[in-house]
Amino acid sequence: MVDAADKLGYFQAITGLEDPDLCTEILQAHGWDLELAISSFTSSDPHDNDADASSSHIDRHGDHSTANPETNDYPPRGIHDDSELVRGLRPPGIAWRIITLPISIVSGSLGLVSGAIGFGFWAAGGVLSYSLGMLGFGGRRGGSDSSSARLLPPVSSAAGEAMEFIALFDRDYGRNAFKPGFVPEGFMDALQRSRSEFKLLFVYLHSPDHPDTPVFCDGTLCNEAFVAFLNENFVCWGGSIRASEGFKMSNSLKASRFPFCAVVMPAANQRIALLQQVEGPKTPEEMIAILQRVVEDSSPVLVTARVEAEERRTNLRLREEQDAAYRAALEADQARERQRQEEVERLEREAAEAERKRKEEEEARERAEREAAEREAARVRMRQEKALALGDEPEKGPDVTQVLVRFPNGERKGRRFESNTKIQTLYDYVDSLGVLATEEYSLITNFPRTVYGRDKESMSLKDAGLHPQASLFIEIN
Repeated sequence: MVDAADKLGYFQAITGLEDPDLCTEILQAHGWDLELAISSFTSSDPHDNDADASSSHIDRHGDHSTANPETNDYPPRGIHDDSELVRGLRPPGIAWRIITLPISIVSGSLGLVSGAIGFGFWAAGGVLSYSLGMLGFGGRRGGSDSSSARLLPPVSSAAGEAMEFIALFDRDYGRNAFKPGFVPEGFMDALQRSRSEFKLLFVYLHSPDHPDTPVFCDGTLCNEAFVAFLNENFVCWGGSIRASEGFKMSNSLKASRFPFCAVVMPAANQRIALLQQVEGPKTPEEMIAILQRVVEDSSPVLVTARVEAEERRTNLRLREEQDAAYRAALEADQARERQRQEEVERLEREAAEAERKRKEEEEARERAEREAAEREAARVRMRQEKALALGDEPEKGPDVTQVLVRFPNGERKGRRFESNTKIQTLYDYVDSLGVLATEEYSLITNFPRTVYGRDKESMSLKDAGLHPQASLFIEIN
């Protein structure tokens, strides 16, 4: 738990109040609820109420300006570095004004709704929901946060308007080599992106019909130095006031002159913290100077938020490592027991496998012997059948052919056949002798060399030129 001194120091850092007694009284009045105290402090700012109560003037271009009651002039409401009046109206701390967004904008994007913010430094009105919880301060996130988080917005509408704005901006000012990196997302998603990247959100509200818009876009927004500075330090979102979301944002930010730019950061409860707004045309140098000051003012809290996020990741990693070490220690004994059991099972499996292989080998051997015996019996039957099919050997005569067959082992066999006997019969004769262990062979003559293969089995001995006598050799294929 964080003690009262820490809460007091945090309250002073956020609100900019230096009087510790005054800060203590404010915190005590709110029961030391840090977030509630900050919310009450910013929402009761008298300057903001005075500014909202002032009358407004609309010029012929749609610009709204607050009238000076003494001079009847209409100075811009934007914040300028050289304006002591505006600087005097600015509340202490980082946030200049807390703005509650309409539900139509909050529900128009998937990104940031209420609840946990993650930066740990928003300047007012419940801005500290997430990081204060991480620091140990009591948060006041309630039902409104959860109900907002359950909204399922039509993402395509807000994102579509953003993409349409980018396309129109490229069409009108694409001739410039440098352009701000506007994100093709709705405002809330762009806000969420700035949160995750630990950057501020630069908002540009585009008024296509305003006479200052072309010069500002060409000369300032598309200036090389300004674009480099902007893209390096901010997430950029732009919207046309002709579009639904751009129009709603101009109302929420109370844009009184155009071109209109603002720097915001997310706050809890569907609100944003307005850090800076610039109304009316400005040179690149003026814009860089204004935004540089905002960056410098917010740099400590951005760095703190980044460090806190890294610390959370580090703590999470350490917890995961500790959990892993605990699980490893817890599983060590189980692993040893499993290893012992696995060794027993392995030996049993090996014994069973050896027995199975022995049986398989024995069965294979018996099967091979049986198949060999069957093949041999089949060959014997085949020889017998072919020998019977040959019939009796004919006596010598003019239509009888004498055939001599020489085997590869040197053995010779001879027999007489009728001259009209087919060569197939010669193959049957050789098979019936049982001298060869294969049936893949051919009968040939050497002089001249002639192969009487299976393709000539239908020829007669006489037609094959083997009559009245022939000497044949066996060639194994």
